[in-house]
Amino acid sequence: MFNVSLTSAMERRIGVIVNPDAGLGGRLAMKGSDGMAEIARAKGAEDRAGPRMKEALEHLNSIIELSPISWDQVKWFLPEGRMGDSWIPAKMKNVGEWNNICLTPESTSASDTIQVVHSLIEEKVELILYAGGDGTTRDIIGALEDIDSASTPILGVPAGVKMHSGSFGASPRSAAEALAAWFSGDLLVAQTEVMDLDETLYREGEWVVKMYAEAMSPGSPRWMQGSKQRIERISENEIIEALADHLGEIIEDNPETMVIWGSGGTLRTIGESIGFSITVLGIDITIGNEKIGTDLNEKQLIKSIEKHKAQFKENARILTLLSPMGGQGFLIGRGNLQLSPTVIRSIGIDNILAIVTPAKLATLNSLRIDTGDQDLDLEFQEKKYMKALQGYRTTRLIRISAE
Repeated sequence: MFNVSLTSAMERRIGVIVNPDAGLGGRLAMKGSDGMAEIARAKGAEDRAGPRMKEALEHLNSIIELSPISWDQVKWFLPEGRMGDSWIPAKMKNVGEWNNICLTPESTSASDTIQVVHSLIEEKVELILYAGGDGTTRDIIGALEDIDSASTPILGVPAGVKMHSGSFGASPRSAAEALAAWFSGDLLVAQTEVMDLDETLYREGEWVVKMYAEAMSPGSPRWMQGSKQRIERISENEIIEALADHLGEIIEDNPETMVIWGSGGTLRTIGESIGFSITVLGIDITIGNEKIGTDLNEKQLIKSIEKHKAQFKENARILTLLSPMGGQGFLIGRGNLQLSPTVIRSIGIDNILAIVTPAKLATLNSLRIDTGDQDLDLEFQEKKYMKALQGYRTTRLIRISAE
């Protein structure tokens, strides 16, 4: 780890970048937004990165208001428009000095992000705060490497569809906490992995995650999400079979229950054992022995749930199966943005069951939740624990983290 010296009177220089196209395809089940922004917006996708940057800065402002450390000497550098100042809360504009360094073009691409990074380094920024996904992270670190500035720390506000890199805060509010702790000298910076999924293969149903580089980022197990780990499943066949037997019995005993299958290899294997062909990277629905929906987006999920409730009224039962990301522990908010706050509220928090194998369980301290809705995150947090199925008729309670 590397220490970052700080004095309260010292001028600090922080860069801000928003990738306005990040995360657009999530609720549409598009698996990513790289090269798909125009299509996503044509289908009604709403901004994700900008509002999450705004949420992070609103929380940062609340931290600053209670902090004994002055932020008056901070100089912020950012683009004008959707890549920057359009998302700055009014109160934050009174914190330090804000400087626009360029205009956001009408449509943006990776080259625009790269150019902004180069401009920020010219302004001698000490840290880059950005909102985007893994693709944005790759663009930023690549731009830094091009000009021999890879030692500049980066801190991500999570806003993509899938985020495997370790440079992201666990949520927008966590990113704000990490930035404040870095500013006060309470957090050191350390190397973390820049990971990314091949979105072309991802959309075709293949999951190929690679490490592309290393970046410097504030290091905090509490506030930062860590990088995605692919869990070895050697000798876990019996566990998977036991989980499948248990869930198969539930489905057989409750043939009118709607089962919503989350994404991931664990659930796909369980589904195959029961007799379903489950989409590894999407959200599917089964009722009894029938598969009624494949790779559904947010609107399709809402429609299916409403139809089920209308048919069975007070007797309608829904069970949602989700498997957390190994290493990071995210149950909601990474790779399953189709499960929007509206969808989750329609399902009901108590109708979500985590599915965790022993190998994955060994990597988890908690089940992380990032719904994108602060009130809903608080509802999860107030539950404190969530039931997780880890074997045949074997469950345990795992702590929920929605900070």
